[in-house]
Amino acid sequence: MTRARKPLMCISVTALFLAAACTDPSYVNGTDPNQKAKQGAVMGGLLGAGVGALASDKKAKGAIIGGVIGAAGGAAIGSALDRQEAELRQQLDDDVQIVNTGDRLILTMPQDILFAVDSFTVAPGLRGDLLKVAQSLQRYPNTTVQVVGHTDSDGAASYNQSLSERRANAVASVLMDGGVPFNRIRAFGRGEDQPVASNLTPAGKAQNRRVEIVILPNA
Repeated sequence: MTRARKPLMCISVTALFLAAACTDPSYVNGTDPNQKAKQGAVMGGLLGAGVGALASDKKAKGAIIGGVIGAAGGAAIGSALDRQEAELRQQLDDDVQIVNTGDRLILTMPQDILFAVDSFTVAPGLRGDLLKVAQSLQRYPNTTVQVVGHTDSDGAASYNQSLSERRANAVASVLMDGGVPFNRIRAFGRGEDQPVASNLTPAGKAQNRRVEIVILPNA
């Protein structure tokens, strides 16, 4: 067998591992509480195998080593996100939507409960939830945080952009008040540019008025 074909075999083995994982009943039905961790391990293995194959002179051996390292790293990231997600679901109000994509957590807070109309002062009732998020971020320090403000399309686009930035900064300030270091947080606004629903109905506009807290594991 030629050297050129060895890395392809290693990557193919990893691909078979991915196929096996996807046919596992708990994977298909979404009942496995560690599903994101397993997905992270699989994806980490695929990435690591590819990187190892490219980086090593002995390509086949490099692919195997890279796959093992990548799988371990991906599993660790996925497991940490699973734990943090479960804790936040127990601690936060039901109005806060939490999505675990496997490589990040996205917390979505409707602006209608965070702020009064045209205000960028965080409502006292939601400040407690944000401080709980800050405590969680301190328990999981190997992450960075993006705080992103969004608005509906009512009013001038320039005003909406400014309002979204001020609201994102207000949420970030509460997180920092809760002990999260400044260098872990980036706050910015998207104005009306990234709607998740139609701006033609009141219900759609309410969904578009939101602040997202995106928790990203460090590489």
